[in-house]
Amino acid sequence: MDLVIRDARVIDGTGDASYRADVAIANGRIAEIQREGEGPRPSGKRTVDADGLALSPGFIDMHAHSDLALLRDPDHSAKAAQGVTLEVIGQDGLSYAPVDDRTLAQVRQAITGWNGDGSDIDFSWRTVGGYLDALDHAHGGRGIAVNAAYLIPQGTVRMYAVGWDDRPATAEELARMRQLVAEGMEQGAVGMSSGLTYTPGMYAKDSELAELCRVVARYDGYYCPHHRSYGAGALDAYREMVDLTRDADCALHLAHATMNFGVNKGKAPELLALIDDALDGGADISLDTYPYTPGCTTLVAMLPSWASEGGPDAILARLQDDETAEKIRHHMEEIGADGCHGVPIEWDTIEISGVSDPGLASCVGKTIAQSAAQRGEAPWITARRLLINDRLGSTILQHVGHEENVQAIMKHRVHTGGSDGILQGFKPHPRAYGTFPQYLGRYARELGVLGLEETVAHLTSRPAARLRLTDRGLVREGYRADLVLFDPTTVAAGSTFEAPRTLPVGIPHVLIDGHFVIQDGKRTDILAGRSIRRTP
Repeated sequence: MDLVIRDARVIDGTGDASYRADVAIANGRIAEIQREGEGPRPSGKRTVDADGLALSPGFIDMHAHSDLALLRDPDHSAKAAQGVTLEVIGQDGLSYAPVDDRTLAQVRQAITGWNGDGSDIDFSWRTVGGYLDALDHAHGGRGIAVNAAYLIPQGTVRMYAVGWDDRPATAEELARMRQLVAEGMEQGAVGMSSGLTYTPGMYAKDSELAELCRVVARYDGYYCPHHRSYGAGALDAYREMVDLTRDADCALHLAHATMNFGVNKGKAPELLALIDDALDGGADISLDTYPYTPGCTTLVAMLPSWASEGGPDAILARLQDDETAEKIRHHMEEIGADGCHGVPIEWDTIEISGVSDPGLASCVGKTIAQSAAQRGEAPWITARRLLINDRLGSTILQHVGHEENVQAIMKHRVHTGGSDGILQGFKPHPRAYGTFPQYLGRYARELGVLGLEETVAHLTSRPAARLRLTDRGLVREGYRADLVLFDPTTVAAGSTFEAPRTLPVGIPHVLIDGHFVIQDGKRTDILAGRSIRRTP
């Protein structure tokens, strides 16, 4: 054997009770599992003493924003050190394939707050397959830090075929979108995402989305919507996605399935009842959450959708016009803009977490209300100035969540883990560096919300099943050796809101395809990650 992990507490990903065993690895796969006392112990070229450690499948981040980070940073310890061996990217309807030259320039500007402007990236691809190839050949052909699967971003597809107009697609445009989705699935995407509070994807009616979902379903993929509201009307928005995908006969994965803002305090049971009814009726549904209460997005996402029509340059022009800017303020502060989920914005919940212009760094770590008070001006004046001066590149933490909702949803039978981790900014959300040890340490060990074996199943086999992976997500003979060794007594997120880029503790070893990407708590120079493509 290439490697033998001795005396591990195997938590195999099924949710069943753990057991003590030696696990042998050969040629990147689990070759033998020998339970304690049941036979001769395997031998290998190398051994790891795992006494006192738990051995689990590698964690799968079902909602990641590492689309450019994987190409930019070969280390990528933000995820590798958590035990993440696979990320699902192309989220929230906006990413970098498929594109043409115009669309690429627009999407780069639109999601600068998520991924940076990409000035350090060689955007040589234009197709989904080309992007996946770029991942496989990144860093001088060595690959990427962790594996990655890709969702076709519906907003980018609409940007490509229709543009930024708030109108129904023509028959010709819809046919073009269907073609782009089909080509992306054929080239290896695992499904399609939407950001239905982000422009231009939010301009699509349900009938248009259903047509694209039917294409996804033809390839046995799934639809992953950031739906139309997580605030006022959240339950209706969830129901809309359930009904839409059932009509299209498409599997559904609800992205960062939260119930936020004051209007939804204590309402998680209503969401879970809706999901249970659909599951009992035969629907194929899963969801992901992160184990924190604040959300994270861009400041420009808070604007009403009509203010975003036409794309980034049009947004800036509206903000610079006093009369139009006052209309924007009225919608945000008094009516409740759709960008803020139909809830009047509360500036004391909007904390600036990152800016594109380093000259604006003094804003980071303060709420809009705090910055405005320091200036002696109204919060909208501060927000408007920041949007213009940072050219829409500012990211925010939005402190609108409820702990009881977070805990109720994570206990559901179709729950999986997703960090929604934005790695950009001076003060990113700690979930980017801490989601998976936060589940294991705080919610399993400290609070007992879930048992440890069940927690691991949520982070491994359940997401693997959604991705239709037949050789990942379990500690089982013949499966890929994507594995994590962690100390159940000490594992914890190191990241905090004050120090969000602190790495976790209690995760000494992480392997991908049998190669150590984390060894003795330190990142190795191995790049074992590749694109994980949908197979026929």
